[in-house]
Amino acid sequence: MYVLMPIIFVLGIVAIALEDKIRVNKAATALFMAISMWLILMFDAYNIFIVQASPIFQGFLADNPDMALLPVHEQLVHFISDNNIVYHLGNVAETLFFVMCSMLIVEIIDKHGGFRSMTGYIATTNKRRLLWYICFATFFFSALLDNLAAAIVIMAVLRKLVPDRTDRLKYACMVIISANAGGSWSPIGDVTTILLWVGKNLTAWHQISHLFIPALINMLVPLTIAHFWLFKKGAKLRQPGEEDPEDESVPAIPHHARRTIFWIGILSLALVPVFQIVTGLPPFLGVLTGLTILWIYTDVMYSRLRMREAHKLRISRLLPNVDLATVFFFLGILMSVSALETSGHLALMSGFLDEHIHQPYLISFLIGILSSCVDNVALVAATIGMYPIADVTAELSAYTQFFVTDGGFWTFLAYCGVTGGSILIIGSATGVTVMGIEKISFMYYFKRFTGLALLGYLCGAGVFMLLFA
Repeated sequence: MYVLMPIIFVLGIVAIALEDKIRVNKAATALFMAISMWLILMFDAYNIFIVQASPIFQGFLADNPDMALLPVHEQLVHFISDNNIVYHLGNVAETLFFVMCSMLIVEIIDKHGGFRSMTGYIATTNKRRLLWYICFATFFFSALLDNLAAAIVIMAVLRKLVPDRTDRLKYACMVIISANAGGSWSPIGDVTTILLWVGKNLTAWHQISHLFIPALINMLVPLTIAHFWLFKKGAKLRQPGEEDPEDESVPAIPHHARRTIFWIGILSLALVPVFQIVTGLPPFLGVLTGLTILWIYTDVMYSRLRMREAHKLRISRLLPNVDLATVFFFLGILMSVSALETSGHLALMSGFLDEHIHQPYLISFLIGILSSCVDNVALVAATIGMYPIADVTAELSAYTQFFVTDGGFWTFLAYCGVTGGSILIIGSATGVTVMGIEKISFMYYFKRFTGLALLGYLCGAGVFMLLFA
C-alpha cells in the first residue's frame, strides 16, 4: 500500500489535467486523493512507520517520550491524527483563509463597480497601444490581486473594449502570459507564491527585489514580438456596441463610496506584506483585517443609503459568491502533499534528485517546464515538502545554502513555478479560466502563443541567472 500512495497522486494529477475530458471536477479529484492517501497511512501505518523504521515517526517518539509507553496502535493514531493531520491542516488553513479573503475582497470591489473605472484609463482605438495597456495593467494588477483575479477583471474590461472576438482572443492569450509574469514577483500574486511566503521559504521584499526584473522580461519579450506580429501598424479597433447594463444597485452608490471601497480593498491586499513584517502575525490575519474594515464600511454606508434592501450589496450577501470549489481543490492538493510528506515519499524523491540532479537551479527550471502541463500548486507544494528550510549556520555547505529562507532555489522556484504555467494554456489556473471565458482551444494557443511564452520563460530565467546566480 505504501507504493500505492504516489500512484494515486500521479493518477489524480492526470485526472485534474484532463478535467474537461473526464467531466469530473478537479476539486472532487483532489479531495479523493487526500482522503485515500490518509486512509492508507492509517490502515497500513504499522508497515509504513514501524517495519520501515520511518525517521519521521522515530523523531516523533524521541520528542514525545511518554508516547513510547503506549501500545503501538495508540502511538500510530496519535502520530497520524493528533500530530500530523492537525499540524498540516493548520498550515493549509492559513493559505485557504488567505485565498478566500482575497477572493471575497476582489468580488466586493467588482460588484461595487470599482474596476469599471479602468476602462476610461486604458480605452484607445489603436490595437497595438491597447495591447501594451492591457498587458501592463494585467502585470501590475496580478501582483496586487493575484493573477487569476486580475485575469478575470481584465477579461471583463476587454469584453467592453474589444467587440471583435478574433482580436479579443489575441489579447486574452497575452493576458495569460502577463498575469502569470506579474504573479511571480509578488508574494500574493499566485497560490504558489503564497505557499512559499506563508511557509517562510521567501520573504516579501526579497521576492519582489529579485524577481521583478526577470518577470518583467518574461512579459516584455512576448509583448514586443506580439506588438509587430499580431496587429498591423495603425490598425484600429471596431467601435464597441452598446455596453452591457451595469448592476442596477451600482448607480445608487455614490462615486466617492465606490472609490473608497476600491482603495480599501486594494490596500488591504497590497499592504499584507507590510502587516506581516510589522506585526509578525500570519499574512491571512492581514487580509482578514482589510476584509473586516471593508465589511464595516459597507454596512455603515448602506445604513445611510435610501435603497431597497434587495438592492444592497452587503458582504453577507456576497459570501456565497466565493468559489468554494477552488478552495476545496487547494485543500485536497495540499493535504495530499502533506500525506506524501508524512509517509516519507517526498524525502525519498528529494534524495533521488540530490543524487542525480545535484543542481538546485536546474531542478527549479525543470519544475517550471513541468508546470506547463501539471498543476503548479501541487508541484510547488510537493517541492516544499521535499526540501525542508535549512537553518542558517556558519557550517552550511554551498549546496545547502540554496535551501535557507530566501535561498536561490526558492527564489527561482517562485519564478519558474508560476511563469512556466504560461507555456501551455492548461498549465495554470489563469490559463484554464481565460480558456473557459473566451472558449479558446488548446491548439489555438499552442500554435500562436506557446512559442512566445516559452521564449519569455527562457529569457526571464536567463536574466535571473545573470543577475543572481
